[in-house]
Amino acid sequence: MGVATRSSSSSSSAQVTRGHETNVGKEPEVISTSGSDAGPVASGEAGMLAQMAAALIWLGLVSFPLFFTTSDVYGQVFPVEWYTKDAPSDSPKVLGLILGLVAVVVGQFWVILYHWLHRAGAFGSPTAIQLVGAPKYDFTAEMMSHLSQPEGFVLLGAYLAGTWMCALMPESYYSFGGGIDWVRVAACLLVQDCVQYGMHMLEHKVSPEIYKYSHKPHHRFTNPKIFDAFNGSMGDTILMILIPLYITANVVHCNVWTYMTFGSMYANWLTLIHSEYAHPWDRAFQLVGFGTAADHHVHHKLFVFNYAHLFTYWDRLGGTYRSPAAVKSFGKVV
Repeated sequence: MGVATRSSSSSSSAQVTRGHETNVGKEPEVISTSGSDAGPVASGEAGMLAQMAAALIWLGLVSFPLFFTTSDVYGQVFPVEWYTKDAPSDSPKVLGLILGLVAVVVGQFWVILYHWLHRAGAFGSPTAIQLVGAPKYDFTAEMMSHLSQPEGFVLLGAYLAGTWMCALMPESYYSFGGGIDWVRVAACLLVQDCVQYGMHMLEHKVSPEIYKYSHKPHHRFTNPKIFDAFNGSMGDTILMILIPLYITANVVHCNVWTYMTFGSMYANWLTLIHSEYAHPWDRAFQLVGFGTAADHHVHHKLFVFNYAHLFTYWDRLGGTYRSPAAVKSFGKVV
């Protein structure tokens, strides 16, 4: 998600007529309806090691909650009164909120470091997803813009602070006991992506006015880069991220560590799927139905396919999935 106003790499704005985009999803852009190749191809032992090193980014995304839950480190670092309530009616402790926000920041650090290394060729020669090539931009300037956008991490942080401190989350979220429940992490990711898929389609289809003022500016980027992920309107963030987040929290009940792990994976995965380059893990991701940057580029390029972000399951069920290998203007490696 996101909109672009600052980057010189943005493409022409999408045109909308009666709630539907024009000049998008046309057949000349498609050469087939199947295909599963994804990601840069690395050969030899060095290439294999490079791809394994790149994949460690996923460990980095959850490193913060993993550290504190290993042997209950948090109990040795923080006084018990900082994270336990004497009664359910007590005000929420701020420690859980602070740790959750820091977890996302730590994950974002690893994403940015990974992308900087990837662009520099540390994991093999980076492969642009689209044949036109990757957008050219000043890394530091775009990174700072990405981190400071009020409709991005600032609004997301405000939502998390408000729902946490106003005790709007289910009671289980304020519990520090039990460590990370990976099944519930997966459930949160699946539910969030499913609801986001529906909200995304509604933004495109339900009303030209809603689309125009919430999501349309995002589609100025027909060849997005990683720092376009949260460059969006307030309305877009609320409709496509915050509402699904609140629904997910009330559908899947979990503890603070599970929520923290889900939050870091979700926010940083959204960033990664906007990358201008294919990731070393994309081929494996496509095999199991995980969303890739190439999958999301299909949506940016054609507008009417691939509404989901983290998984391809919902688009496949809804008949809206289009493989990157089916798009003529994309490289053969995807």
